[in-house]
Amino acid sequence: MKIDLPIVEASGAELPNEAFFEAYEQKFKALADKKRLQIMHILTQRGKVCVCDLCELVGMAQSKLSYHLKILLDAGLVAKETQGTWSYYELDGSEINRLLSEQLCCVFRPGGGCC
Repeated sequence: MKIDLPIVEASGAELPNEAFFEAYEQKFKALADKKRLQIMHILTQRGKVCVCDLCELVGMAQSKLSYHLKILLDAGLVAKETQGTWSYYELDGSEINRLLSEQLCCVFRPGGGCC
């Protein structure tokens, strides 16, 4: 499920609403786990990867890996593509860029000043 976040203008004219913070909370909770960060790093390095290969790379049973991938998927940080019986995962680059963007930076700068 992809979460559309409201745009926060640099002038601070539009204040973030509750949904804005809830969406970021979900994303940061997904990032707050070293195994999920490791999975994301592997996806950064290798691009689209089959879940069967990820199991070996991460050193984790497929059931546990699927749990972590679901959290990343629900947070919109990875995308999933099914080919036959296998699922392939890759980072959602636009969502990662959004997390690292001025949009979030502006929320936490005094006076609405951006990076």
